[in-house]
Amino acid sequence: MAGLDLFFLIIIFFVTSVIGVVTGSNSLITVPAMFQFGIDPKVAVATNMFGLTFMSIGASIPFIKRREVDYKKLAPIILITLVASAIGALLVGIISTRAVPIVVSISMILVAVFILTWRDPGSNAPAPSSKAKIVTFALAFLLGIYGGLYSGGYVTILTAVLVAFYGVNFTAAIAGTKFINIFSSGIATLVFAWQGLIDYLLGIILAVTMFAAAYFGATFIAYINETWLKRIFLSAVFLLALKTIFDFAS
Repeated sequence: MAGLDLFFLIIIFFVTSVIGVVTGSNSLITVPAMFQFGIDPKVAVATNMFGLTFMSIGASIPFIKRREVDYKKLAPIILITLVASAIGALLVGIISTRAVPIVVSISMILVAVFILTWRDPGSNAPAPSSKAKIVTFALAFLLGIYGGLYSGGYVTILTAVLVAFYGVNFTAAIAGTKFINIFSSGIATLVFAWQGLIDYLLGIILAVTMFAAAYFGATFIAYINETWLKRIFLSAVFLLALKTIFDFAS
C-alpha cells in the first residue's frame, strides 16, 4: 500500500475511533474505506476486526479505572457473545469474496433503518424482568453473530438493546458494550487468524491508531454528562444513517 493511502487510512481510523467510543459503528466507515483502497474484502473485514480488538481494549481501560463496568451483569452476555461471534467469523471464510461487499452494504442499510426508528427509553430504566432478560440474551446472540461477521453498527445496536431491555443507563451501556466488544472482536480475530485472512502489518498500524484514539475518546467521555452523550450519540448515528442511505441511492 502506498504511503499516502496508508496516511489517509490512519486518519480515517483515528477519527472514527475517537467518535466511535460514544457512537459505535466504526466499521460502517472503515471497512468500506478499505475497499476503496483496493484491499480484498475478506482481508479488510478481518484486518479491521484485528484493529477493533485493540480499540475496544483502549476504550475499556478508562471505564474500568472508573469502575463503570458491571462484570456480573455482563457475564452472561459475554459468554453468549463468544459463541455467537465465533460463528459469525466462520461465516466470513465460507461466503464468497464477492458476497462480502453485498453483506456490508445490506448491513449498512439495516443499521441505518434501526438508527432512524430507535427511540431511547430514558436513563431511568427499571430493573429488567425475566422476559426482558431473555429478549436481551436472544438479541445479544443474533447481534454477536453479526458482530463476528462484520461488526458495523454492532456496538451501536447493542448499546440500545442494553438501555431498552437490560435496565442500564446510557453511560453504563456505553461502558458495557466496549467491554463486550473485546470478546466479540477478539474471538472473531482468532478465527480470522486461523483462516489466514489478516494483514498483520497493516493491522498492527491500525491497531495502535485505534487503541490510542479510543483511549483518548473514552477518557474525554468522563467530562461529558449523560444528556450530552445521548445528543452526540444520536446526532452521529443519524448523520451516519443519512450517509448510508445516500451511498445506497447513488
